[in-house]
Amino acid sequence: MDTIFALSSGAPPAAIAVVRISGPKAGEALAALAGSLPPPRRAVARTLRDASGDLLDQALVLWLPGPGTATGEDLTELHLHGGRAVVAAVEQALAGLPGHRKAEPGEFTRRAFANGRIDLAEAEGLADLLVAETELQRRSALAAAGGALSRQVESWREEVLRLSAAIEAVLDFSDEDDVSGLSAAFLRDVRELAAQLADWLARPRAEMLREGFRIVLAGPPNAGKSSLFNALIETEAAITAPTAGTTRDVIERNVALAGVPFTFVDTAGLRSQTADPIEQVGIAKAEAELLRADCVLWLGPEGQGPAAAWEIETKTDLAAPAKHHAHHRVSAMTGAGVDALRRSLVNHALAAMPKPGDVALNARQHGLLGEAASGLGAIAEGEDLLLTAEKLRLARVSLDRLTGRASTEDMLDALFGRFCIGK
Repeated sequence: MDTIFALSSGAPPAAIAVVRISGPKAGEALAALAGSLPPPRRAVARTLRDASGDLLDQALVLWLPGPGTATGEDLTELHLHGGRAVVAAVEQALAGLPGHRKAEPGEFTRRAFANGRIDLAEAEGLADLLVAETELQRRSALAAAGGALSRQVESWREEVLRLSAAIEAVLDFSDEDDVSGLSAAFLRDVRELAAQLADWLARPRAEMLREGFRIVLAGPPNAGKSSLFNALIETEAAITAPTAGTTRDVIERNVALAGVPFTFVDTAGLRSQTADPIEQVGIAKAEAELLRADCVLWLGPEGQGPAAAWEIETKTDLAAPAKHHAHHRVSAMTGAGVDALRRSLVNHALAAMPKPGDVALNARQHGLLGEAASGLGAIAEGEDLLLTAEKLRLARVSLDRLTGRASTEDMLDALFGRFCIGK
């Protein structure tokens, strides 16, 4: 196996640059550059030189023999001065050593997974943590990366194994006196386990947390959608004008309000007739966005918006209220009511999104947990015990795939390809 290396800190220039080396020759690399190996797990100042003896840097080095390391392999860290030339020179010296090469994206984490230091659910949590931009995203990703989901899945797996053992005992030893048929509690335990999985499946999904709570502004032309859109995101992202049909396409902006991720969507004005083919396309896109929305802000005539849409009264600085039951009355021009609308949206999103620190299932995890729940839910009283045993086996396989006990290379390539080089 190759020994890999990469810059694992931020892009230079920086105060410090950390280069990690992992693999069977990580110790040889450190000895080659620093002259000898320092005591394990102790930071030591050393002079680094290349194969020709030329000075590379004065650095702090760490020698971390495996398997008790982040990757499960021998690991070296070089804490360098963070200039581009310093990092480039050290990487060039490492590349010249036999059996050493630069790491691929996510390769350090993939080796940690392969060596049993983390499982697949923890790796997915780590990937989400690296791209987290809001407090909700950070806390959910930390829970997953810290093994909260993995521990829960392991407890479910142990219960499935216990149920499977009860079935196997009846199948294999039914002719022995000390083994009777299935207990009355067996089916009850199956139902309880299936209910636990169903509760997790009903939780808000990770996609909402990752992509943001989707707010779509909709209504007829000149209802003030683009002006309110700009006011909510506090930037002039959408063109505003008194001419009907100014907005022709969907405009999206991702923002965080009070630590909650949102995607605000401005749409073309909705009207039944227009001779402009470009505007017709915009209207079709707007109608499609209404179906994707987590919440629609309806700026049109009261009662004519989608079901459950929020009735928003706009342009309160110009005209008397026209809506009798408006959720909010705002003026994008003066800012009146906009802050109150933002606060309501934050509270509405918090109620619908994963709670802070809760693990949220992604699409892959949700699908596998759904397969396990479906198999358990299909177990019926009085059915052939071989059929029951097979349903339990399939449920366990789905749980194993969730944490990576059983996985495919294509799926692993896709996951670890999300990581940056050096992670």
